[in-house]
Amino acid sequence: MIETIKKHIAEVQAFSSTKKEEIENFRIKYLGKKGLLNDFFAEFKNVANDQKKEFGQVINSLKKSAEDKVNELKESLESKEETKGIYGDLSRPGEIIPLGSRHPISIVKNKIIDIFLRIGFNVSEGPEIEDDWHNFTALNLPEYHPARDMQDTFFIQTNPDVLLRTHTSSVQVRYMENNKPPIRTISPGRVYRNEAISARSHCFFHQVEGLYVDKGVSFADLKQTLQYFTTEMFGKSKIRLRPSYFPFTEPSAEVDVYWGLETEADYRITKGTGWLEIGGCGMVDPNVLKNCGIDPEEYSGFAFGVGVDRIAMLLHQIPDIRMFSENDVRFLEQFKSVL
Repeated sequence: MIETIKKHIAEVQAFSSTKKEEIENFRIKYLGKKGLLNDFFAEFKNVANDQKKEFGQVINSLKKSAEDKVNELKESLESKEETKGIYGDLSRPGEIIPLGSRHPISIVKNKIIDIFLRIGFNVSEGPEIEDDWHNFTALNLPEYHPARDMQDTFFIQTNPDVLLRTHTSSVQVRYMENNKPPIRTISPGRVYRNEAISARSHCFFHQVEGLYVDKGVSFADLKQTLQYFTTEMFGKSKIRLRPSYFPFTEPSAEVDVYWGLETEADYRITKGTGWLEIGGCGMVDPNVLKNCGIDPEEYSGFAFGVGVDRIAMLLHQIPDIRMFSENDVRFLEQFKSVL
């Protein structure tokens, strides 16, 4: 009987299969309720006393070999099935990868940049943490100048000469310091002002400011540039320039575009006038050119600035500026189809 069991042990160890049915039949043959192991255990009482120890060891060896073999074959089979499930069917549909979307501020900013690139402007950038010279003094705003109060500034407490820039004109100053005319550049970026947060204003927002410095630059050049921009950006060709005041330009003007009064929304956003303010502009003050190392007797220039947030709210009919910085996925997903 012991020799018979040893033969079964050899058969168990030699058994191999890749089919579920064959593995299950093998398990039943040895480990089932009516399997061979139960028969051998039933024979244990008939074995002579001097052979019972060896007989028990051989039966246990057969049981362990059968259990190990079944587990080994099942694990191998499951592994192959898993691999086939993942990589086997190459014709299966792929998993849908959710696509992101551009932020509406980025969409509008890129469109503005593209418009000015087409007429020869390049893009210049600078630090958001600025010093007093580049943000104020070089722009004809010396210390204690009353016009500084027009821009509520975030100063760095440990160093009163360091602040968060209030406009991207500071980038233009840096550009003029390091480049000789002719200069034709735009400066997009985020700026900061210590203002109360509401649906129409925030403590940080985005601007694109432009600068053109060369010999013989006139106010007519400025108007024509703005005319081109509003036509390309809004499809509106009618603009007006209202006299205004900026310390770094003289003369200065506010830029309005005629939006029209065709819909109820037009009445609301233009307050019934049909005109919509989109930015400011003017001829660069000679003092600013002088501060940046450019001879105002030889060169002249114009500058302008538009608010990206305001234009984005206008184009996409967004009622609250705070929505731009809340990172609400439901809001951002609306811009997936916008390039």
